[in-house]
Amino acid sequence: MLDVASRLMAERGFAATTLSELSRASGLPKSAVYHHFRSKGGLLSAVMERGAYAFFEDLAGTGSGPPREGGTRERLGWYLRRTGETFLAHPDFLRLHLILVMNAEAGEAAEAAEIDRIIQRVRRDGRAHMNRMIADAFAAYGPEVAQGVADRLDYFAIAGFDGAFVAWQADPSRSLTEALDLLTDAVVALGESIAARPRS
Repeated sequence: MLDVASRLMAERGFAATTLSELSRASGLPKSAVYHHFRSKGGLLSAVMERGAYAFFEDLAGTGSGPPREGGTRERLGWYLRRTGETFLAHPDFLRLHLILVMNAEAGEAAEAAEIDRIIQRVRRDGRAHMNRMIADAFAAYGPEVAQGVADRLDYFAIAGFDGAFVAWQADPSRSLTEALDLLTDAVVALGESIAARPRS
């Protein structure tokens, strides 16, 4: 049921996915939703919780073993490509996550507060992950400068990543890897500019 709900809600949105469709696609009676999840909102909460856990478990592995040779661009590019691979492994979860972020369509569900908590955690943990990647990529500038660059650019980089994913969803003929390479160039150029500024 969770697999089917994740796929259908990612394709149609939460509000447009009916219990009848979930029942038909999963082969389980509608009563199974009420028995296991109390409501459609409870099912969405379980889908998001499971999706977030799997996504961040995979994402944690993307940071292991970054290249130590090469410069800032090579290291950040490596991180962003690995993160992109994790995005491609969880497209339904990320599509549903972005639908919920942009539409707030689960607002009527009794579990809306729980769903919002999961969404906020995904955004917070994702930004922390991006922050660590940028700081490590700029490590050659020293820890204070590297952290300053990461703190300044993590939100921008997350927005670029989200945009690249949405653009790829809209037109799969476009290369997500190419978009991430351009994002790498942008973050490195901005980061080098920030790193070169005199500190007050």
